[in-house]
Amino acid sequence: ATKLYVGNLSFNTTESTLRTLFEADGRRVEDVAIVMDRDTGRPRGFAFVQMGSPDDSRTAIEALNGREVEGRTLTVSEAKPKTGGGAR
Repeated sequence: ATKLYVGNLSFNTTESTLRTLFEADGRRVEDVAIVMDRDTGRPRGFAFVQMGSPDDSRTAIEALNGREVEGRTLTVSEAKPKTGGGAR
């Protein structure tokens, strides 16, 4: 899997900040999506990062899980497949 879950983000973290972090050490990032609250339009504190390869995913998890960014300790893991939707 090349899609990563990034949790415990600061509400000030931007997509470009995440892209820069995940591209360090030559890793390739294909997409960054910070999840926003549908009602308030504010970030919900987590994101998904699509990496270029399984190797890039593995090294990103090793390098960034538990790392402090903007005062918060990141949680980085493989994204779980989407299951049944929430309330709509």
